[in-house]
Amino acid sequence: MPDLSVIVPTYNEHDNIRPLVQALEETLAGMDFEIVFVDDDSTDGSSAEARAVAQQNARVRIVQRIGRRGLASAVVEGILATSSPWLAVMDGDLQHDERILPEMLRRLRDENLDLVIGSRHVDGGSMGHFASGRIRLSEAGRRLTRSIVHLDVSDPMSGFFVLRRGFFDEVAHELSSVGFKILLDLLATSRRPVRVGEVGYTFRTRCHGESKLDMVVGLEFLQLLLDKRLGGYIPISFFIFGLVGATGILLNLALMRLLLAAGLLLRPAVVVSSAVVIVFNYILNNRLTFRSRRLRGLAFWQGLAIFSLACALGLNANLYLTENLIRADVPLLSRHAFQRSMELLDQFAVCVGRATRLRGRPVGHARDVP
Repeated sequence: MPDLSVIVPTYNEHDNIRPLVQALEETLAGMDFEIVFVDDDSTDGSSAEARAVAQQNARVRIVQRIGRRGLASAVVEGILATSSPWLAVMDGDLQHDERILPEMLRRLRDENLDLVIGSRHVDGGSMGHFASGRIRLSEAGRRLTRSIVHLDVSDPMSGFFVLRRGFFDEVAHELSSVGFKILLDLLATSRRPVRVGEVGYTFRTRCHGESKLDMVVGLEFLQLLLDKRLGGYIPISFFIFGLVGATGILLNLALMRLLLAAGLLLRPAVVVSSAVVIVFNYILNNRLTFRSRRLRGLAFWQGLAIFSLACALGLNANLYLTENLIRADVPLLSRHAFQRSMELLDQFAVCVGRATRLRGRPVGHARDVP
């Protein structure tokens, strides 16, 4: 059993795998360690490249995940696939400075810490040559994390850290495993004060591949914050589904007003606006609420057909309810809010069933938001 397992989650990092292995072997020379790549079925052949390296180097292992996506859940699966007492987590894009790993491990052991973070915001640390906009975005994220992490930590957004196996085992069953910020998840999940140290490093510029930072990553970060704030009492997937539904209410209201103002009769106006909102909600939920079970290609259209059919079954009831609410002189906003709230539970059940049937079991670690 190696003393240290270095967990490297990857997605489309083919050209970085061999340089990273070489850099780690130079830095950790003389130590008993392994490198575990956890690849989310990359489209650029990263899994095959890591497997080819593993065939030549006994220190290297590869866990290829099919039908699952997400850095946090990849890290959790990678850790669970090892037995080392010491664990390191770093990205596969060569932006983390592997040369500080020995110092991070020394502090973890000698100071009896639970976790040591590679920080860009302490002495010896820097964001490197990143654009000012990216730096401001990182700072905004740090401020938001203070609502769920009550520790004096300079870089809770870091993806570069080492930790004890014992600490991971303490929190593993309660991790959200949402999105990209696994360190934040670990810190926020612990039921006791975490013994943390930090070592500064300069964030490097990516040489190969493309950044994974996009709007969905930002939404996943906010989703993690919400999950921790809600304490698991409300399923975060249902919370997001409700937000999508609320957006649908506003869209439905706007469309109804436009169609009725254009002279369309009530029944056709309800049918047209409902059809648009059904498609709108399906696309958003497929993209956001159920993104790790996201349907693509033929499965997307099959899912849309099933979802639309299920929603259409309730459309006649919706029309009947609308006409009676109008006769009862219920205000437009009130009756739409009532109708949509009744539809949300039904649509959520339909979406969960649709995603499960068309793509199999839910993906990711326990409580991973689909």
